[in-house]
Amino acid sequence: MKIMAMVPTYNEAENIQPLIRELLALRSDMEVVVVDDHSPDGTWQLVEEMSAKNPRVHLVHRTQEKGRGSAGIAGFLYAVNADADYIIEMDADFSHHPRFIPSLLEAAEKSDVVIGSRLVPGGKEVGRSLLRPLITILANWYIRTVLRLPVKDCTSGFRVFRRNVLEKIGLERMTSNGPAIVQEILMACHAHGFSFTEVTIVFEERRAGKSTFTLRIMLNGLWSVLKFRFRRPG
Repeated sequence: MKIMAMVPTYNEAENIQPLIRELLALRSDMEVVVVDDHSPDGTWQLVEEMSAKNPRVHLVHRTQEKGRGSAGIAGFLYAVNADADYIIEMDADFSHHPRFIPSLLEAAEKSDVVIGSRLVPGGKEVGRSLLRPLITILANWYIRTVLRLPVKDCTSGFRVFRRNVLEKIGLERMTSNGPAIVQEILMACHAHGFSFTEVTIVFEERRAGKSTFTLRIMLNGLWSVLKFRFRRPG
């Protein structure tokens, strides 16, 4: 059994080492691959130092390409090529807390794709403005309606995939370079008939550092979802 947490990063120097330590402490078959877009704050250097000392820590250091979408694809392909049985997708800022991973992995024993969900009973967001949970609810209603997905939290980037899922959905053909990659992958999984399970999580405000998420990024993502709806298959 090999489990690999895939973590895209950009300027997460304050968070990345504590996160990696917590992930590796969860279980002995846990590995971590960080995909860093040459962060100016030296995130990739910190991961490189840890990787030199621990074979369970991996780094994909990207100096040419940038973007959450292509970084996620690069990380997934790395994990698949490393023969990971389960691949965990998560953010580096502790908004996706490692304490929820055991319950996500337990659900993955019976489901192809497991989603850490804020929108199932017990799920919630904490430490954020009152507006952000409302945005989450409205954005998910829009995405579910447009893409006809059987998922409540379509914007969650805290997920577990079986390797065969990522092998079959055509990662190399994905086009999103921003956060809409989350929905593009969901859509591909649904089109291939893979099963989904949502597991309760609490989404927390980032522990340190500054978010790169903006209103413009959000609007671009919602526009991308509309384009997905009318895109020809394949």
